[in-house]
Amino acid sequence: MNNIKPSSIKSAVFVRGLTGPADILNDTKPQIALIGRSNVGKSSVINSLVNQKDLARTSSYPGRTQEINLFLINQAFYLVDLPGYGYAKLPGSVRDYIEDMINWYFFSSEYKQKKVILIIDANVGPTKNDLDMLHSLEIAEKETIVVANKIDKIKKSELNKQLQKIQGIIGSHKIIPCSVKDKVGINELRKEMLS
Repeated sequence: MNNIKPSSIKSAVFVRGLTGPADILNDTKPQIALIGRSNVGKSSVINSLVNQKDLARTSSYPGRTQEINLFLINQAFYLVDLPGYGYAKLPGSVRDYIEDMINWYFFSSEYKQKKVILIIDANVGPTKNDLDMLHSLEIAEKETIVVANKIDKIKKSELNKQLQKIQGIIGSHKIIPCSVKDKVGINELRKEMLS
């Protein structure tokens, strides 16, 4: 598998949205996948990582992304943005469709991910859906990094305690505390992706 060498993100383009197998995913370029609950801030994290305001469309409406969005970064690797899981207000058929798509990409398809970035809400902590996803990724032996997003919503005096609590729940996985608003953790996550 290719190594991703550049130390910064110089180019990022939306390639296409997918709902199933596609020749482009058989490309030899590495794939780094982002997954998380609906409305956890995945699109905002992507936009911050690539220094573009609207590469990934953000929405205050959870469950907007209903396909796998593929972005080509530095002409060197794909950032794969999966739909958010666990949004109860979506119709059951749509929830099932999204769950099936996520499971297919990670666990049934032949596609390999260089890394998986699981984004959780630092204020809420890992939900049952987050822990189920993490457990499935562990069983499949995916290299997973946990991003604890929205730390700006936690009082500074309580942040360390909350991060320790999250670490205790998720075990040995690396956690990157992140706030798109305060630009915290973005450089660390970018380095992790490019290493």
